[in-house]
Amino acid sequence: MRILVISDSHGRNDDVAGVIRQVGEIDMLIHCGDVERGDDYIRSLVDCPIYMVSGNNDYNLDLPSKITVQIGDYRVLIVHGHTFYVYRGVQRLRQYALENHIDVVMYGHTHVPFIDIGHEVTILNPGSLSYPRQAERKPTFLLMEIDDEGHAHYGHGYYKSKFSELRI
Repeated sequence: MRILVISDSHGRNDDVAGVIRQVGEIDMLIHCGDVERGDDYIRSLVDCPIYMVSGNNDYNLDLPSKITVQIGDYRVLIVHGHTFYVYRGVQRLRQYALENHIDVVMYGHTHVPFIDIGHEVTILNPGSLSYPRQAERKPTFLLMEIDDEGHAHYGHGYYKSKFSELRI
């Protein structure tokens, strides 16, 4: 099973469509918030389950602030992260996950890719497709793959938009 995880597209739905084309066939799409507009358009791009949560810039969208879903054997929390103060670290996310029997947390907001595979909780941030903030400022996404034995594997990818070379 292949799950594409994105965040912080901020209305740049050409980037969302582009990364979906780039990664190819997926079994699920997750957006960790700051969609800003075009949530119906994003839903029209794929023929698989889609989970989207609201971010701090999603004023006019009817999206939940957090979702818990079952992906294979994993109980997954999808949240934007601003209400957990993720700019100060992921401790609040980790504590919430432990208290609520969550295996994997996916969040956005910081625009910085992050993977922390822990013994009890794995915490993931796909970064941002449209406005990356990590040192090299490359647009990123995350792929979660569940193998035939039911084990999850995670990795970031770089979105290669037609404007990638122009970004600083």
